[in-house]
Amino acid sequence: MSKQLEKIKQLIENREKARIGGGEKAIIKQHERGKYTARERIDMLLDEGSFEEYDMFKLHRCTNFGMDKKQYLGDGVVTGSGTIDGRLVFIFAQDFTVNGGSLSETMSQKICKIMDMAMKMGAPVIGINDSGGARIQEGICALAGFAEIFERNILASGVIPQISGIFGPCAGGSVYSPALTDFTLMMENTSYMFLTGPKVVKTVTGEDIDQEHLGGASVHATKSGVTHFTASTEEEAMQMIKTLLSYIPSNNMETAPRKACNDPIDRKEDILNEIIPENPNEAYNMYKVIGSVVDDGEFFEIQPKFAKNIIIGFARFNGQSVGIVANQPSCYAGVLDVNASRKGARFVRFCDAFNIPIVSFVDVPGFLPGTGQEYNAVILHGAQLLYAYGEATVPKITITLRKSYGGSHIVMGCKQLRSDLNYAWPSAEIAVMGASGAVAVLCAREAKAKKEAGEDVNAFLAEKEEEYTEMFANPYQAAKYGYIDDVIEPRNTRFRICRGLAQLATKRESLPAKKHGNIPM
Repeated sequence: MSKQLEKIKQLIENREKARIGGGEKAIIKQHERGKYTARERIDMLLDEGSFEEYDMFKLHRCTNFGMDKKQYLGDGVVTGSGTIDGRLVFIFAQDFTVNGGSLSETMSQKICKIMDMAMKMGAPVIGINDSGGARIQEGICALAGFAEIFERNILASGVIPQISGIFGPCAGGSVYSPALTDFTLMMENTSYMFLTGPKVVKTVTGEDIDQEHLGGASVHATKSGVTHFTASTEEEAMQMIKTLLSYIPSNNMETAPRKACNDPIDRKEDILNEIIPENPNEAYNMYKVIGSVVDDGEFFEIQPKFAKNIIIGFARFNGQSVGIVANQPSCYAGVLDVNASRKGARFVRFCDAFNIPIVSFVDVPGFLPGTGQEYNAVILHGAQLLYAYGEATVPKITITLRKSYGGSHIVMGCKQLRSDLNYAWPSAEIAVMGASGAVAVLCAREAKAKKEAGEDVNAFLAEKEEEYTEMFANPYQAAKYGYIDDVIEPRNTRFRICRGLAQLATKRESLPAKKHGNIPM
């Protein structure tokens, strides 16, 4: 055999060695945990045969605590590029079979390299996290490695989409990278995220809690809002990531892919003419409204288990991707609170950063009252939603279905926050507050006087409520001042949105010159 063929044989052997990560036994253990390996995950996500790997032969340089005897080609993370539905993406997947996927200086260099390439090429970055955290043996070098990644997360924010998949442990400083990305997905029962683990919590606070209840997928999906999606299988998780990518552009200079649409834009939905209950305090399901007007009834919801009183997600109108923001009357009457406000604000800002029009469906009676909300800074969080709508320069269409009261009317994409098209159904009630509350304030003295005189106070208040409703709790007062562009028949909502988006396709709007704003937090 020639020397050249020997070298090629060595190359092939090295590649095979790199591909088995921590070895066959470690791979078997990974499978026994119900988890795939880093390479298997990449193969599931990317188009077949499209993966181009980088730094396969990279090795760590640590010699502390016997680490010089624990050398694995690639050093615990698989990085590279590939395509999803033909679109370029960059990806890294931590390999738990190599030193528990712990992050070293060289691992950080591999991850940073593909993030830098993604920025140059204008392509999304997908990170698959399955790691025990910083490699303790490397000390400050591991921490510096994390910081290098975080800085790139920050610089890439609003430039290219960043998606994090949590497919195993993610604790300590490593949680900050997913927190800085646009979307996070967690695996049910096999993943967790927390800054300090159960043992530290027990030592410091005396609280006895396990990993799942401290930082499992269910906790972050329902209570903290840290994760946007949860999946029961890794196959399901990969499909979610693919679907998400189909709605968003590759970078902030492009628009989202347009899909062929066979759903007529002038399709009328008679059910919408009767969906608003006669009783103003009766709930209805906003999902029915959304499903009736979007292309083929397809709606990809974001954070479906968190702050259910507001709905956010992606859909299409005539093939064009849009972001949907909608109050949900069947959950807390659709009121806004701390969690709903920050959920909506974050989503609106993502859509604005990546040229995705925003369509809002409004039925909001106000902000949730109480000390719990005030002490948790509902003022600041409500201002975040207001700021997000007011700052956004993408096409914005707002449909008011029923209630739109007080401050909550303002923060949900009103005309004064530069919404482009504001429509209202005939059932819309746009006012400072509801009729009963308004009359209680406006007619308090008269009601007191009538009560002292022995007259029927209830009949008086009912008459005044009806008068107030006729005068203010309708869309025509707002339309009279041009704050509503048109009052539309509910069944024509899809057509009006589709035509509105077509009109706004060439919209150009900019913000005053500045380094950046200071969003309330």
